[in-house]
Formats: sequence, C-alpha cells, structure tokens
Amino acid sequence: MINRHVINRHFAYIGCQGVAVVLAAVTVLPVGALSASAAPSPPDPRSSSVHRTADDEDAVEDGDVVEVVPHQDTAGKVKCSRRTGPHQRAVEKWLKLKADGKQSAADCKVIRDFQEQHGIKPAIGYAGPATWATMQLVSARENPNAKHKCPVRKRRVACVDLDRQVTWVQKGTKVVYGPVPMRSGRVGHATRTGWHKIYWKHKNHWSTLYDAPMPYAQFFSGGQAFHGVHDSIYTTLGSWGCINLRLGDARKLWRVLKKGDRVYVWGHRPGK
Repeated sequence: MINRHVINRHFAYIGCQGVAVVLAAVTVLPVGALSASAAPSPPDPRSSSVHRTADDEDAVEDGDVVEVVPHQDTAGKVKCSRRTGPHQRAVEKWLKLKADGKQSAADCKVIRDFQEQHGIKPAIGYAGPATWATMQLVSARENPNAKHKCPVRKRRVACVDLDRQVTWVQKGTKVVYGPVPMRSGRVGHATRTGWHKIYWKHKNHWSTLYDAPMPYAQFFSGGQAFHGVHDSIYTTLGSWGCINLRLGDARKLWRVLKKGDRVYVWGHRPGK
C-alpha cells in the first residue's frame, strides 16, 4: 500500500515592499507527524538577500507630492475637478467647508488653493490620498503627541499613529524626528499594534518575493519594518504590514533609531 503524505510548508516572513517576503521550505512528512498545535517557525528577516544600491541611489530625494487623480481629469487637462474624491468629507471638514461629502465648484477652489500652497500636483482640487495625508501631517507638525497617545519614556520611542498615518520619534517629551507621513498595513495585513523593539537593521534589504528593494529597513515585529519605497506612499490601499516611508524620510530615520529602541503602534488605518 502506498503511504499517504502531506506537504508541510514553513513560511518565514522576511520583510515587505509594502508586503511580507516569504521563503517557503517544502518538506514531505508522514500523516500524523503534524499536530493541531504545530506552528510555523518565528519570522526571521535576517535570512535575506542583499540589495546592491546604484551609485546615485542615496542621492535620490523626495520631490513634489503627487496626487492620484482620475484618468479622465488628467486626459482632459481640467483645471478644477468636478469629481468627488475618496477623502472628500474629511478634506471638507478639515478646511471648515460644508462637510457633505460632495464635490462642488466652491469646494474645488478651496482644495486647489491648499494643494498649490503645499506643492501637491496636479493641483486640480481633487480630494485624494495625498491631499488628506498632507492635511494630517500639517495638523501633527506643531505637537504630534498633543493627545498623549504615544507613551513618554526617558529613552527613544518611535511613535506610529495609524489613525493619522504619521510617525515620529520622541525622547521624553522632545520630538527628535518627524512627524513624517507613512503608509501602514491594509485590511487583513494590519501593522501590529502595541509595544515592539527594533531588533534588526538592514540598510540594503531586498524583498525576494516581490523582487524589490526595501532600503533602510528597520525590523520591529517579525517581518514588519520601517523602510523606504521608491513609489508613492500616497495610496488608498495600505501596505502588507510594513511602515512605508518616503525614501528621504526612511534614510533620516535610519540615522535616528538604534537597535533596541522601542516602537509603539496604535490606532487603525482609515479606509481600505
């Protein structure tokens, strides 16, 4: 009689370009060798490949904030969008407009003025993710911990506010880095809340699953890490768990945080 077998897949999550990287080791085991309590090995992103940086990669800086706008608006080269954006109501409320969640000519003009003031392109009054993220950042700049959501400690704490999608580092009550915008995990792949610790730093990390770089990766919870991205962080869809940062922001954070520094995450990413 032919023995029955099962395939036991052990996954090691080793980082994310907005996602977790998976290395699968496939083993053939007899039936019964696995128990109901069997669990995958703890994630270890240190077993990874290395991203070889280009000579000019470290010279790349973040440029203008680019808004995601409907193709019809860009194709038509409209000066003021008539379309209701995904953050319409929140943007209206922030600008102290009538918060009805519907675009109007008056709404568009005020939103466009804000976009022009803060270098958001194209400035056509569309209430998209880049515009809303910029508003959240503006509100947080003066005192990001005004509501005391991030615990104050004598040592450095990296504060990750999922509600506003901003992050900063404080030592005591003094902010030593940020706040800066970020992109956290999407529904089903949420960035884990609570206390964590920077346990490994890998400047030239590479996501083997998605064949993409994860520059300035600083891991704090399994495969979840702070790291830079070369694309835009201003999207309605979140990452696969990591805290995505603009490249320049990730580079500066790399210089601030040390192995053993604490990370505190709270809140919930709004929207999708």
